[in-house]
Amino acid sequence: MNAVAASPSSAASESLRRFVERHRRLFVLTGAGCSTDSGIPDYRDLEGDWKRPPPMTYQVFTGDPVGRARYWARSMIGWRHFSAARANATHHALTMLERTGRVQMLVTQNVDGLHQAAGSRAVIDLHGRLDRVRCLQCDAVVARTDYQQRLERENPAWSDLEATHAPDGDAYLERDDFHTFSIPACMQCGGMMKPDVVFFGENVPRHRLQQAMQHFERADALLVIGSSLMVYSGYRFAAAAARRGLPIAAVNLGRNRADPLLELKLDCRCDEALAFLAEPDTEAAPI
Repeated sequence: MNAVAASPSSAASESLRRFVERHRRLFVLTGAGCSTDSGIPDYRDLEGDWKRPPPMTYQVFTGDPVGRARYWARSMIGWRHFSAARANATHHALTMLERTGRVQMLVTQNVDGLHQAAGSRAVIDLHGRLDRVRCLQCDAVVARTDYQQRLERENPAWSDLEATHAPDGDAYLERDDFHTFSIPACMQCGGMMKPDVVFFGENVPRHRLQQAMQHFERADALLVIGSSLMVYSGYRFAAAAARRGLPIAAVNLGRNRADPLLELKLDCRCDEALAFLAEPDTEAAPI
């Protein structure tokens, strides 16, 4: 593996430029490191371990009414900060990469929609989108902004609480009793509403994974940006690339689960590694 340290940033950017120039059909996989500069915290430290309490699981959300109330109470507060996040230099750089014609598909593990906000079009939201809420009974989907209004109307005593921002629109509230928090039911069938994202302990929808794998089969290299790949839903693409003999480059601060599989690793900030895409002489190379 060819490793490039965190400095100098110009060396990291140049090594990635050469990797990109050698491949015309990049499968780009992104993670939380892309969005930290937008003010959205990540979960893991430089060793790939949890640096915050593990996130909500599907089993707790669906099986524990108090756990579900805790999730929605924290999410109601956290949504204000999360929804105000804006695309940063990394998102815009990846949009520029798409415009060079070298992106087969961008698959993101993030649920913030910031790649699309930056202008990327070839995007698969592997873990869903937090700006939608889905009924687990009738499958109705509503905008999170509308559901947020219902949450706030039904819980006025909670609306002004302050909290520390956490990953994926969560927030740390300094209280333990969530029994009084009211969770709005589906307006069509009265069913349980859940953010339209994949929780821990839940599988990525089959059709979405199949779509991603179809694009992966047409790629000639894998580029990982801002992910430690500790979660299998992302690591599977690195494992599949290794089986196919595809070169893999990764940009991430700290340990990566796929370290033994990488041709190139850049242990630096995502925006520094992608800085060359902001240069005016970046050449388009149609697929």
